[in-house]
Amino acid sequence: MDEPRLLHRYVPGRPHWWQWLTVLSLDAPLVAVAWQAAFARAMQVQLQGHHSFILGASVWLAYAADRWIEGWRLEPETVLTQRHWFYQKWRRPVAVAWAVVLGIALTLSVALLTQRELKFGVLLLAPVLAYLLSHQLLHRRHRWRAPKEICVALLFAAGVSCFPLAQRDGIPDGTVPPLVVFSVLCFANCALISHWEHEVDRSHGQTSLALQFPQGRPLLRALPWIIAAAGAAGAIAGPRATAGLMGCAAASGALLGGVDRVHGQLGRQLSRALADVALLTPFVLLAIEGPLRA
Repeated sequence: MDEPRLLHRYVPGRPHWWQWLTVLSLDAPLVAVAWQAAFARAMQVQLQGHHSFILGASVWLAYAADRWIEGWRLEPETVLTQRHWFYQKWRRPVAVAWAVVLGIALTLSVALLTQRELKFGVLLLAPVLAYLLSHQLLHRRHRWRAPKEICVALLFAAGVSCFPLAQRDGIPDGTVPPLVVFSVLCFANCALISHWEHEVDRSHGQTSLALQFPQGRPLLRALPWIIAAAGAAGAIAGPRATAGLMGCAAASGALLGGVDRVHGQLGRQLSRALADVALLTPFVLLAIEGPLRA
């Protein structure tokens, strides 16, 4: 059956309960806040509630802006996901909510962040804006643009480590391997989703890793298990301070690989939701270890 007929089969209805985190763009902020707390604990840094809110709000603003622009550009008949359909249907309320969240985040940032934290945040803001401008407007259909999955993974890892690193002079010993593993984990998450949703990107006129390099699928499917092995090795043989971080990476890698194994039975929408749930393992670590004490 040709693809145009497949596109007309998708009729958005009310999202399932397990889709709402993804539809409202709350899954990525939760992942970011969880890993920020885990990295802060490993670095022996005490973050406050406003650090979590500002990071979560910043991630939400970036993801919401990306999907808002996407929904604004798309014709209704080409939309294939609940999240893009939501941002297209509720464009004006989302714009108002976005402005409110931006105002609150900016106010808290100016009032509560240190000069060093503000500097780190501003330095990170520039590449985030460049990514949105490039991938949604200037180079949206460019064949040789930098894969969005790599860009998102690097920006996400930088955002998660921003405030913990801002409170330290230099990168603490033993922190680089977890940062690298986490960056690769974020990439694997984004890249697997791009393969599960390759027909979505094609319908939306979006270039993705799956469309640019379809021959890389076998290596990509092995990547979560490589992350799981590397994380387990780091948890066992690495520094004690980062053992929990590496254990979380190992668990998330294994869960992500498991979702990929059965995504054909689950379907792309449930697989998409579970891919981000798989990255929430630091909440388990934080629940077991409790809050960091001075």
